[in-house]
Amino acid sequence: MKISERIRRLKPSATLTINAKTQELRASGREVVSLAVGEPDFGTPQHVIDAAKKALDDGKTRYTPVPGLPDLRKAAAGYFDRFYGAKAEADNVICTAGGKQALYNLFMALLDPGDEVLLPGPYWVSYPAMIDLAQGVTKVVPASENNGFLVTIDDLEKQVTDKTRILLLNSPSNPTGGAYSQEQLDELAEWALSKNIFVISDEVYDRLVYAPAKSASLSPFWQKHPENVAVVNALSKSFCLTGMRVGFALAHPDLVKGMSKIQGQSTSNINSVTQYAAMAAFEGSWDILDEMNTAFARRRDYILDVLGSWPGVTCPKPDGAFYVFPVLASLYKNGITDSTSLCTKVLEEAGVALVPGAAFGDDRCVRISYAVSDDVLAQALDKMAKVLVK
Repeated sequence: MKISERIRRLKPSATLTINAKTQELRASGREVVSLAVGEPDFGTPQHVIDAAKKALDDGKTRYTPVPGLPDLRKAAAGYFDRFYGAKAEADNVICTAGGKQALYNLFMALLDPGDEVLLPGPYWVSYPAMIDLAQGVTKVVPASENNGFLVTIDDLEKQVTDKTRILLLNSPSNPTGGAYSQEQLDELAEWALSKNIFVISDEVYDRLVYAPAKSASLSPFWQKHPENVAVVNALSKSFCLTGMRVGFALAHPDLVKGMSKIQGQSTSNINSVTQYAAMAAFEGSWDILDEMNTAFARRRDYILDVLGSWPGVTCPKPDGAFYVFPVLASLYKNGITDSTSLCTKVLEEAGVALVPGAAFGDDRCVRISYAVSDDVLAQALDKMAKVLVK
């Protein structure tokens, strides 16, 4: 049997690999704390659970239209009006199996072989793989920790070529938690528009932003320039629905049709029961976010205080998501040579799972998730310090 070259070239997701190793150690009897997975530790709101149960009781288990139920697409379009004042219709939205499928569909619909994508780094682990599968070329645009890991127009100008097709933005960022202001997002989008570069804005963490920072979105910019922008979002983080796989994209109707073609020939509609749960989420209370944001901001400040006490360690203060991305290169000693060996040592000796920064394009760093309880976070950091800070 011959496995295709594209699959041999494809690297597995680093976060899922770490999670699998964590589960393996736990199965062997080891106590392991995971600060590796991007999954909130809060419960799914009851009204969303009830909607899923009702959908099952009502027999809502049949095929739906590929891009989603009309009422769900309308509710998802209304999200952008509710929070950002951007007017959209149901045919501007496709519902996908998490934000990940929306991104994959976009790359497949927009890229021809050799087209380049400007990707600010550090970047989410799956972006380069998706671009590669679509036969595009990733052009990483390094961002400095001195600027909170946010790119500038000057940074982009150094990497743009006549083959540049897409600028991919992620705010708040996975893995850094860095978040652009509305003014910064608009400025980057205006630059891309002037270069005839399409913008994909991954806003999966847009509701997890901590004061004084404010949520920002390119959906109002999309309303003015619908042929130049697509916005990706999901309910996975905001409503603790990671396993139910609810993503959605805002785009021009022609692009939505193209994405629907891809989805129709691959997965078809997302889970029908999930769609009814998603409608309940869109149309019901969003109060869970107040509790989550309060807890995450508290944990962020705590972890920054702890990391700041470690010699030589620096870490930009994130304004959103639930990750920090500290520069730990000063701790590369005593057999630790890079971010992967550091994470391996911490996992084996401290029983704490992290994700190496190499997976995100910066081998000086590691990603630490604070989507765990305060007590668990404190214990994990204490165990890490005993291994790393000697």
